[in-house]
Parts: sequence; structure tokens; C-alpha cells
Amino acid sequence: MISLVWQVKTAWARPGSDRFAAIVVFALLVAASLLPVLLTPIPAMVDYPNHLARMYILSQNGTPDANPYYEVAWALYPNLAMDLLIPQMARLISVENATRLFLLLSQLLIVGGALGLERVVKGRLHLAGFAALMFLYCLPFTWGFVNFEFGLGVALWGIAAYLMVAERALPVRFIVNAVFVTALFAAHFFSLGVYGATLGFYELWRACERKVPYRDAALRLVTLAIPAVALFGVMQLTAGSIGSEGTTWLFEFKPLWLFRIMNGYNMTVSAASALALMALLYFAARRGVLKLEPAGIWLAIGFAFLYLAIPSTLFGTSFVDLRLIPAAALIIPAFCSLSLPSRRWTIAALTVVTGITLTNLATVFVVWLSYRADYAAIIESFHKIDRGSLVLVGGSGESEDPPFNDLTRYPMFYAPTLAVHYANAFVPNVFTEVGKQPVQARAAVRRLAIPYGGPIPIRLLAAIAAGQTVSDIPPFIRTWYRDYDYLYVLGPRVVNPLPNLLEELDSSARFVLYKIHRAP
Repeated sequence: MISLVWQVKTAWARPGSDRFAAIVVFALLVAASLLPVLLTPIPAMVDYPNHLARMYILSQNGTPDANPYYEVAWALYPNLAMDLLIPQMARLISVENATRLFLLLSQLLIVGGALGLERVVKGRLHLAGFAALMFLYCLPFTWGFVNFEFGLGVALWGIAAYLMVAERALPVRFIVNAVFVTALFAAHFFSLGVYGATLGFYELWRACERKVPYRDAALRLVTLAIPAVALFGVMQLTAGSIGSEGTTWLFEFKPLWLFRIMNGYNMTVSAASALALMALLYFAARRGVLKLEPAGIWLAIGFAFLYLAIPSTLFGTSFVDLRLIPAAALIIPAFCSLSLPSRRWTIAALTVVTGITLTNLATVFVVWLSYRADYAAIIESFHKIDRGSLVLVGGSGESEDPPFNDLTRYPMFYAPTLAVHYANAFVPNVFTEVGKQPVQARAAVRRLAIPYGGPIPIRLLAAIAAGQTVSDIPPFIRTWYRDYDYLYVLGPRVVNPLPNLLEELDSSARFVLYKIHRAP
């Protein structure tokens, strides 16, 4: 922080000092923001280890090292960004490095796409880059929604490309739109939704602003929709799908997400960052230095209504409404104008933005570094597992999820899934949901597979093993003590609840590995 402020201070003596200071701060923040991915072998993100496990399965498919419990079944699924790209990249570099490179590319697409969109809309770079850096480690990204992050970056570039040709002839618009719709359909379904909603709101504004005849406005909207409708038709004909059934509205969480969005690990840091950003925006708007362009007003209102109306879970995908917040935060700044009246205003704005970015970045870095030893320990523990074993994942807590006020425990959630690579094992909660991933459990173990789900509470496993009556037991753990060979228990260490059944083999601060002595 001190070095950044010093750079800004020494820039005042130069011509165009305000712009130069902003460029210096932005460049330093970009460099700092990329460091966690560059310096961390396995980023401590909730879903990331599970995605990495699937990348190993895909990359080794058809080789002598292929996992015997999983098969690859390709279909026209709209969530395949990393599944399509990483196995190809892994031919040149390791799967682990290819997955990190994919994450880094996703971050660059986010920042670059925000800059590109602003350049198209305003003809200059001003606010969007700083907004992108503040949200680069927001909750959906740090939770490891990497396909969504990659797809959202592509969507930003797609929106920019369409706006560049928005006044061109219909064939030009159609081709540009079709290219990006196809790419986004393959990358991530909800990124395609963000792209379509943004251009739909923009076209409605354009029609209203220019008093376009209804027929012409409808034709432009239909032209936008044709490629997506065609792809959905092909998907239906080829037995593809978007995801599983399931729609849930959780309206009580919608106000909370506005304060929870900025940081995926620390609720206090997130709330403080959100409040500081809201205060800055409110103060600037009240003083008249921050204004939304007419198109930006339409986009802001459209995203607000969409956020309120969209379910929290759609097609089996969770946190759908939450994903709209960073999307809006990356798109709307391109349609804002900011006129700071003095250098004092400039340095104040840069200080607040820098403080928010670095505070969130420091939180991420601390959490990621704290997991390096545990990830290394669990990888080492895989060598104590017989190859081809069946591995169950339990938790020492009272529920499947860790306490919501301690999100730093979530990155261990799916770490045991990496046993599919290091021990050629079967792990029930590897991501294998039809419609989202091309990896499926083979018929012999399909009854044990749970495409989504966290560690099973050890108290529940102990009750089942003791023959106690337990209601609503999931099928994959009804006879767990006979079905599985090993058990990982995640979370704070507890006393072995089944010493006659479980033999401890390894442990660290965040897990214990047990060998299961199968009951007859």
C-alpha cells in the first residue's frame, strides 16, 4: 500500500499526472492479483481440487493409467470450457499446470474483457479495469466456479465485439453473435445467459432511444436468439442436457449476497469491502461526479430485476443469482462516466479502490498459503492407499457443510477426490453430474456415486455402523463399512469413533486417513 501511494504521489509532477498515476496503480494491482495463482501449486478454492481430479481422469482416458471406475461420455453439454481445453493443454505440460494456466487465462479474460468492453463503449479506458480487479477474487471465483469465470470472461469480449458491429449490416451482426454464442454455449450456460441478457437489455434501450419500429426491434432480438435456439435444438436431438432437475428460490439470501460477494473466505472483510465500495459510489453519485449513461441505466435496472427474479438454484446449479452480481459489476462500469474535480479526489478514489483490492487479495493469499502444507500432506497420504480402492469422505463436524462463518475450511472439502489420480481410486463425490461433466461413474460403482455432496458427518457413519435406526440414509452410505476401503475424515480432529472398524494411517491438521476393516 505504501509503495503504491508513493508511486501516485511522485507522479503528480509529470504531465497528465492523474492518468499516469492511475496507470501505475492499475499495473501494480494487476501484477499483485496474479501472484496467488502463479505461486500456489493447488489454489485453495472449494471446487478446484474436484475439477482437477476430473481433468486427470479426462487426460488419462484411453491410456494404461486410466482410472478403472470412471468412463468418459461426451455429449452436447453447455459447461465444458475446461473439459475441452485442459486435456489438450496437458499434452504439452502437466495436468496440474494446465489447470492453473486455465485459471490464470480466465482471470486475464475477466480483466481484459472488462477493459475491452469499456474501450468499445467509451473509446477510452477508465473505470472497468479497477472494477475487475476488485471482483477478481469475489465469492464465486474463489469458490472455484472456474468454467463460469472463463465463460464470463469470454462473454465480456463477446459483448464488446457485438457492440462494435451493432450498427453494421445484419449478416455481420449475425456472424459475430453466432461465433460467441457457440463458444459460450460450450463454455458455460450461465455465462451465455449473462451475454444474452446484456445484449437484450442493450437492444431494448437502443430501440427506445432511437424510436426504432417494433418490427425492426423484434428482428434484431430474434437475430440474437437464433444461434442459441438452434444449439438448444441440436442438444435435445443429441440427448444432451444442461444439468439436473431442481429449482429453488432463496429470497432471504439476496440482500445478504450484496455484502457477502466481495470475499469468499472472510465475511467481515467482504462486508467491509462492500460497504466501502457502496459508500464511495453513493458519495460520488451525490456529488454528481459519477453518472450512468442512458444505456447503463437500462442495464442496471435489467440486472436488478433479473437478480430478484432468478432462482438461487436452477437446473441443479447453485448460487445462480449470486453469479449475476460480479457479472453486473464487470459490465456496468463500461457505461459509467466519472469526472473527478481535483487530484485530491483522484488520490482518494485510488486509495479506496487499492485498499479494497489489496485487502481481499491479502485474505486470499493467506488462506491459499495456509493450505499448501495440507494439500501436500493429503497427496502424500494417497501413497498409503492401495491402488484401485474405494474411498469415502467424512467430516468431523455436525453437518455436511462446515460452519458458514468459517469459510476457510471449505477448500479441503474436495481435496480427497484427487485420490482418483494418485491412487486410481473411486471417490463418490467426484463431479460426474450428467449435463455438466463428461465423466461418469461406471455401472459397477454407479450406485455409490453422488455427483455433488460434501463430507458425511462421522457421527452419522458411526450410527450406521452401530446398527442404529437413522432416517433418510443416502443409498451410497447405507453399507459404507462393507463398500469402502478407506475413509478420510476432514475438519478438526476427533477421537476415533469406531476403533474396531477404523485404523488410522495418516493425518494432518485438517484430515485423518483411516483404513476400514470391512465388516462381514
